[in-house]
Amino acid sequence: MPPAAIPIPDTMSALALVEPGRPPQVALTARPTPSPGPGEVLLRVDACGFCHHDLLVMSGVLRRGVAREVTLGHEIAGTVVATHPDVSGIQPGTRAVSLLTAVCGQCERCTAGNEHRCLVGAGIGHGRDGGFAEYVALPAAALVAIPDAIPSEQAALLACPLGVSMHAVKAAEISPGDTVVVTGAGGGLGAHAVQLAAAQGAQVIAVTTSPHKTADLESLGASLVIDANDGPDFSDIVMALTEDAGANAVIDTVGPPLWPATLRCLGQFGRLVLLGDLTGEPVALRLAEVIFRDAHIIGVSGVSLATLEQAVNLAAAGRVRPVVARTLPLTPEGIAQACRLLSEREPLGRVVLTPPPLDGPA
Repeated sequence: MPPAAIPIPDTMSALALVEPGRPPQVALTARPTPSPGPGEVLLRVDACGFCHHDLLVMSGVLRRGVAREVTLGHEIAGTVVATHPDVSGIQPGTRAVSLLTAVCGQCERCTAGNEHRCLVGAGIGHGRDGGFAEYVALPAAALVAIPDAIPSEQAALLACPLGVSMHAVKAAEISPGDTVVVTGAGGGLGAHAVQLAAAQGAQVIAVTTSPHKTADLESLGASLVIDANDGPDFSDIVMALTEDAGANAVIDTVGPPLWPATLRCLGQFGRLVLLGDLTGEPVALRLAEVIFRDAHIIGVSGVSLATLEQAVNLAAAGRVRPVVARTLPLTPEGIAQACRLLSEREPLGRVVLTPPPLDGPA
């Protein structure tokens, strides 16, 4: 028996960026509810994470590649309410989480398991409309079904930041007993990288500029928390703790503000995984520091379908926990609070937004 049809309104509420700034001017507007195109499904958005990417676009810092009047939000958990006739294998009523890219599922990168670098896909909430709305149309190939046991607020974080952090931990090739430094440890990516690296049996040194998060980071598995604002260069502390051997791996979610201390933490044959760039500023690099460490510098972005599926399975089994800092309404007031919290580096983990009631704009 086919599933019962789910009522879909003609119009929906969506958050519009009226004017970027600090704080940004935003408004909840009425827009036509999208229809799923070929290969697509329509999701009712149940929750959507508020990422630093969203903050950068709203503040006007990030503009490259951002589509005009795009609806932001790429950390989406929702319920399928309609499918295009050519879609099979996913039914209305299915709960799902999306990749960060609207992938084609057919190009050479997608078929090789590198969907996050799809040759034709657009970034969700960047090049095409995202989840700061009641509904969003997405390719079925970009979705992974989630069990009812995972709350929507947690499910929204399974691709980013959890899946992206998992991608970084894999790239770092962490073995039990390794010393791993995680910078920006109190943020969305950092908090999950701490948890995942510790689960691999590593001794995790968490570096943060928010010392009030120390106890929480320790509860996620950090062996030591360093306040980057206090005392000596944190790389000196890492070298002292390791008796000058250095760290086996550094997962850097911050970028230029902590460079070159991140590189100086590395020991021989160390892996530096670059996961974030908060300012976009250039950095100076002495090639000899890389050469004589026999170091590997690895850039990581996005999450593949296989890694997202792994993140879903680990969360469903209770082996990892998506770290939700706050849940706020998807309203101008909720966005203003989310922007303030991120700007002040207050949350541990990620702020999650939930859409307004399905009866139109507030």
